[in-house]
Parts: sequence; structure tokens; C-alpha cells
Amino acid sequence: MKKLAVLFSGKGTNFAHLAQRYNISLAITNNPQAQGIEVAKHHHIPLSIIEPKDFSSRESYDKEIVKCLKNHEIDLAVLAGFMRILTPVFTKQINAINLHPSLLPRHKGMNAIEKSFYDEYSQGGVSVHWVSDELDGGELIVQREISKAGLSFDEYYEAIKMAEKEALGLAIEKILE
Repeated sequence: MKKLAVLFSGKGTNFAHLAQRYNISLAITNNPQAQGIEVAKHHHIPLSIIEPKDFSSRESYDKEIVKCLKNHEIDLAVLAGFMRILTPVFTKQINAINLHPSLLPRHKGMNAIEKSFYDEYSQGGVSVHWVSDELDGGELIVQREISKAGLSFDEYYEAIKMAEKEALGLAIEKILE
């Protein structure tokens, strides 16, 4: 059985969804206040809180994340709301996928839901891609489109959140096959 890790920074809603469907071997967060910590505790998933402030550089931080993943013999790391730009120290050593709330290559980086909602396209959506050295630039695995027609921003936001869970599950299934 493949060993999965989930990396998160916030609420952990996608982490919670994954924890109900898969055997998660490890969770890592960069935020000691992240609500997703409760998800790890609830599902008895080993948790590492690794704070960036404890490291002198992004590379030394990523080296610690890599060490943690390798110590747990993780086959696939799933970035689900992990709000860090990773360096080649991580991207060259770890098989990882990332969930992003836009139809890449549109709206890379932060505030993608807002940017997507207010852009000129009639469709928005979510993407799951392989993590690479380029921010939100790795090879696409799964995308899910959402029509923006008639939706308020709040309705669009909720549709994105639902599509994230579906896309992430499909991507993991595709990889694990």
C-alpha cells in the first residue's frame, strides 16, 4: 500500500476529506494554529508541526520537510492548502501533487479563487498538478471546470471547495492505480 502524507496550512477541510477516504500516514503543517491539526488528532494521524521561523532559509526549511517525509517512507505527498513556495530541495526529491483553485495555467499563486471569479472567462475551476520547480507549473493530472453563470462569489467559492475534493480524490486514484 502506498504511503500518503498531507501537507496543509489552514482549516484542513481537504485534509479531512482525504482522511475519511485514505490511509494517511503523516500530516505536516507549517502553522501551529492550523485548524487541520484537529483533523490529524481526530483520525490519529501522526503530525509534524514544522514552523518556517525556526529555519534560516527556505532551503533549510524544505530540507527538514524532506527529512520528515523520508523518515516516514512516504510515497506521495499531497499539498492541500499548504501555503508555501517550495524550493528544488523539496521538488527534486519528493513526489508531490498540489491542489490549486483555478484552471491552471490561469491564476497561479495566491487569491486564485477571486482572480478566477472576476476574470473574463465563463468557466473557472480547480486543478491538481505535479509539484515542480515552477510555482503552480507542474504537469496537470486532473482539472474540474465550474460554470460561473449566475453564481454569486460566495456560491462560486462553495462550488470551488466541492470541486477541490472531487479533483483531489480523482488525482490520487489516478496516481495509485
